[in-house]
Amino acid sequence: MRLRVLATGSTGYIGGRLVPRLLERGHEVRCITRDAPRLAGRNWQAEIIEGDLLDRDAVARAMVGVDVAYYLAHSMTSERAFREIDREMATIFGQEAARAGVTRIVYLGGLGDPDKVHSKHLVSRQEVGRALAAAGVPVVEFRAAVIVGSGSASFEMLRHLTERLPFMITPRWVDTRCQPIGMRAVLDYLLEALDHPTADGVYEIGGSDVLSYREMMQIYARVRGLRRVIVAARVPWPQLSSRFVGLLTPIPYRLARSLVESLRTEVIVRDDRALREFAVQPVSYHESLTRTLARVASDQVETTWASSIATGSDRFEGRHLSTYEGMLYERHALNIAASPEQAFAVICSLGGDVGWPAGNWLWQTRGLLDRFVGGVGMRRGRRHPRELMLGEPVDFWRVEALQKDKLLRLRAEMKLPGAAWLQFEVAEREGGCAVEQTAFYDPRGFLGYVYWYLVLPFHRFVFPGLLTAIRERAEAERAAVDPSVV
Repeated sequence: MRLRVLATGSTGYIGGRLVPRLLERGHEVRCITRDAPRLAGRNWQAEIIEGDLLDRDAVARAMVGVDVAYYLAHSMTSERAFREIDREMATIFGQEAARAGVTRIVYLGGLGDPDKVHSKHLVSRQEVGRALAAAGVPVVEFRAAVIVGSGSASFEMLRHLTERLPFMITPRWVDTRCQPIGMRAVLDYLLEALDHPTADGVYEIGGSDVLSYREMMQIYARVRGLRRVIVAARVPWPQLSSRFVGLLTPIPYRLARSLVESLRTEVIVRDDRALREFAVQPVSYHESLTRTLARVASDQVETTWASSIATGSDRFEGRHLSTYEGMLYERHALNIAASPEQAFAVICSLGGDVGWPAGNWLWQTRGLLDRFVGGVGMRRGRRHPRELMLGEPVDFWRVEALQKDKLLRLRAEMKLPGAAWLQFEVAEREGGCAVEQTAFYDPRGFLGYVYWYLVLPFHRFVFPGLLTAIRERAEAERAAVDPSVV
C-alpha cells in the first residue's frame, strides 16, 4: 500500500538512509528539517518542509495528510537541558500527529532496563517514547543499544578510540555488557514497521552477540589489523572521560558526556518480542562491523561518505577541515567565471606529462617516495592528455567515480597508512560555476593520523594553488571561445 510518510532526522545518518528506501518502496515521503539546503543536493523525489520540531505550526503543516510518521530526532548537543527539549519536541509531535489523524508513529529509542537506567541520555530516550504516545497515536518504539554503523555516535566514539590509541587506560565501563546491532538490521526494522498495521508498544532490538565494550574494541582492532592493549581502572572524576573522548574523537564534549554516562548501564535485550513478530534476523557484531568498514572501501553503496558530507558549492569558499563517519577530509571551494563543461575539462586534464599545476615538485617527490617503498609512484602517467575513463590510472591515482561535467573522484593507490581520495565537484551557478575540491582520508591506526597531520601543511598551499590554476585555465578557455568576456 502506498503511504504518505513524514520523516524527521532526514539529514542524519539513519534518516538519510531510510528516506531513499521508503521512496524505493513507492511511498510518498515528506521531510521536515531545520536545514533544507542540506537536502537540496540529494536526488530524492520527496517534499521538503523547512521547520523546527519545537515550532508547533511547522509540525502541524508537515503532518497534513500523513499516514505514518518517523521520529528520529534528538537534541543531545543542545546548550539547553536536552531532556527538557526532547520532551517538548516529542509532545508537540505526538499532539499534532493526533490532530492530523496520523495512524502510527515509528520511533527509534534507547535500550535499557527502565528500573536500572541511570543515564540521563537513556532516560531521555525512553521519556520521548512515552511523550510521543501520550496524545493517543499508536507508537512503535524500537529500542537499540550501540548501532554498528559509521555515523552512530556511540560506535564512532569506540572506533576513534581504538584507531588512535595503541594503549588505553579506560574507566571500568569498558567491561559493561551491551548488545550491538548493525545499521542494516535497524533499517529493516524501521521499514518493516509499515507492514505491521497492528504493531504497537516497545520492541527491544539487538544483534546476535552480547559483548563488553572492551570486546567490541578488540574485535574492531583485529578486523582492522591492529593490536590494542586495554586496561580498566577506577577514574575518580567521570567528567575526565568525557573530556578525553571530546579531545580524541570527533564527538563534541556535551554529547560525549551523555554517551560516557550511558556506557555504565548494561543494555541488552530482555524481551524477544521483536524477533517473534518481525522477520528481521540480526547478525553478529563481527559481520555488522565488516559490512560497515566495507562501505569505506567500496563505491557501490547507495549512500557513500563522499555524498553524505556534500555541502553545496554555493554555500562557502575557502578551506574547510573536518571529520565525518570516521573520515578525515579537507575541502576547498572556488567560484569560476567559466561554464561547468570548461572547468571540468581542465580538471580532467590534470596529471600525466603536464604534471600538477601547483606544487608539482611535491607531487613528484611523493611519487618517488612511493616507488622507494615499493609503490606505483608517478610512473604510470595517463592514457590520454584530456580524456578520462572510469577505472583507468592517473599517476598514482585511479578514477573511481566519473560523472561528466559534474564529478571526478580519484582513489590513491600509493602506499599509505590508510586510504585516500581526491574529489572534484562542479556545480553550475550564475555567471559560471563553483568547484569543490575535497581530499578524503581514512586513517588506519595511530600512524594513519600522524601521516594526515604531517601532510596538512603541504595541503595548505598545494590544494588552493591547484584550484586557482583550474580557475585560470578555465577562464582562459572561456575568453578564447568568447573574447567579449572580460
